Amino acid sequence: MAKITVRGVTFGTGIPKICIPVVGKNESDILKQASKLRKLPADIAEWRADWCETWQDIKTLPKLAKKIRKEIGELPLIFTLRTGFEGGKASISEEDYCKINRLMAECSAIDFLDVEGFRNETLVYALMKRITECGKKSIVSNHDFYATPQEEEMIGRLRYMEKLGADIVKLAVMPRSEQDVMALLSASLRCREELCCPVITISMGEKGAVSRICGEFSGSAITFASAEKASAPGQFDAADLKNILEILHKNLKNR
Repeated sequence: MAKITVRGVTFGTGIPKICIPVVGKNESDILKQASKLRKLPADIAEWRADWCETWQDIKTLPKLAKKIRKEIGELPLIFTLRTGFEGGKASISEEDYCKINRLMAECSAIDFLDVEGFRNETLVYALMKRITECGKKSIVSNHDFYATPQEEEMIGRLRYMEKLGADIVKLAVMPRSEQDVMALLSASLRCREELCCPVITISMGEKGAVSRICGEFSGSAITFASAEKASAPGQFDAADLKNILEILHKNLKNR
């Protein structure tokens, strides 16, 4: 599995990096949340732009991203516009989705762009090319808030997203049983060995909580935590998550 280093943070090795999403509804809330990240155990920040009530005013997005950058310092920053069918708040056409992400790929404040992988393939390929041309990294993602697919299906999705040109691939699923959680962890382990890019895997909700803390074992490079509001079900408090990850890391090193 390849490693990626952005702003001095290396993804794909060691303790999973903690990502804290910024999910404010307006500029004041967004910047207030962002200002707190430097005091929290965050390795990377994610701006969930779809939570912002004015995200449709696309000309304001790069300006707001630059204000977020001033608040978070040198933390790597992901731009994410999550759409409704992937569990987000944005309702948008394929063309406008790619237009916004192309615009944000040109923004100096942004390091990563989260691209939903299961969209129009031609448009996604073109978007991925633009992200690379702008010197940014991509996290190609897929979210299922209703079920956990069979293990082979999950592996197939992660392989497909890598073939799209992803720098990191991400799969988040909803478990209905403990067996679903085990299937996700097994798929993650296999992809850590088979794929050439770092992998993020998440089993959401209370049942899947273990997947958020065992990434160093299962091969998941980034785990998501909350500061105030959780952006997805099952997220740990950031400080609690940091303590758990360090305890597990110490024990894994001593094995």
